[in-house]
Amino acid sequence: MEIKKLNIVISLGLVAIIGILIAQLLWTKQAYNLEDRKFNQKVNIALMEVVEKMSEGKTSFTENPVQIIANDYYVVNINNEFHPSVLEHYLKTEFTRFQINTDYVYALYNCHSDQMIYGKYMTQHQEEPSEKVIQFPKHKNLTYYFSIRFPDKTTYLISSLRFWYLLTFALIIILLVYVYSIYTIIQQKKFSELQRDFINNMTHEFKTPLSSILLASESLNKQEIVQENQKLKTYTSIIINQSFKLNNHIEKILNIAKNDVSGLSLKPQKIILLPFIEEIAENIKQKNENVSIIVNIEDHISVVADEFHFTNIIFNLIENSIKYCETKPEIIISSDKDSKGLYLKFKDNGMGIPAKSINHIFDKFYRVNANKSDEINGFGLGLFYVKKVVQQHGWKIFVENNTDKGITVTLFIPF
Repeated sequence: MEIKKLNIVISLGLVAIIGILIAQLLWTKQAYNLEDRKFNQKVNIALMEVVEKMSEGKTSFTENPVQIIANDYYVVNINNEFHPSVLEHYLKTEFTRFQINTDYVYALYNCHSDQMIYGKYMTQHQEEPSEKVIQFPKHKNLTYYFSIRFPDKTTYLISSLRFWYLLTFALIIILLVYVYSIYTIIQQKKFSELQRDFINNMTHEFKTPLSSILLASESLNKQEIVQENQKLKTYTSIIINQSFKLNNHIEKILNIAKNDVSGLSLKPQKIILLPFIEEIAENIKQKNENVSIIVNIEDHISVVADEFHFTNIIFNLIENSIKYCETKPEIIISSDKDSKGLYLKFKDNGMGIPAKSINHIFDKFYRVNANKSDEINGFGLGLFYVKKVVQQHGWKIFVENNTDKGITVTLFIPF
């Protein structure tokens, strides 16, 4: 994906999530205000019922006897003498009936002392708060009245809206995860491009002097004095062979860097497995005379694959088995199948792979930490290339250590 398109997608996603979060916060605020009005209405009706029952219908009011002085503070005009125990009884009864399940405290006005007499703290819990002091100011122009406060009203309303707050919290978490993921993607893309540019520049700078070395070496090898001197001829051959090997490594790095961007170009065709693998095995045995390669595959089995890349897969797997063997290499290539697909197995008698490294052997530039690995030249790109080709074909590859010695690499080719 191009940087411009990626930035557009990131920006649209960020705007969408921030918009949803803002809408959620507005809905939560509206829900809180609605719950607050609902609570005030219930308290107002409950206190009206208390006034009605305490006055026994004898007192008539020209205006509402319940006044909301503050968000959690109510003043109730009785306009008649009343007893504190009776008031407490009716408060409990009406608040229970209207499901007002939060702590409250009331105080009565004493006209003789011209003071508010602190009443009782009515709590939903077993113990009363001993240190909590609630202020009850006097109210002018009223004689027989009481005041009531709800000290935990805000907490009560928030607890009744916990679903909304949980949802808002979840959205905030999603937004943070999204921002972190986008930041990680951008960083990884930046590092990937930096790495690819470095590889391209490095390999390009290597190829120019390497081509000169090859040309000079081949020209030197044709000289009569070199042809007559066996020692000089051997040294020249070593220079040429090692230059070709280094050139192959550079080409492999270049191809992988290019394929990271555009992907592999595959030309699938039908391949009969037995003669195809036997030919590769013969070519390898000609270079390595002490290698034993046994091919146990039925004659009629075939796969649809890119011939060039499939050949490279077989070469890589067999050569790895040879390189990482401390005795005479013995490789058994066999096939098995079930209702899902074909299993092509490469079993060797090599040194095996440590359990902690077996999940990383297909990673780019990864090499197993072992003495044998240090002796073998390479960049850790062979199995990375194999995994990439396998994935582009829609296949799977597995590696496991054998119970006795070596490893078994399994290619799964679905039908």
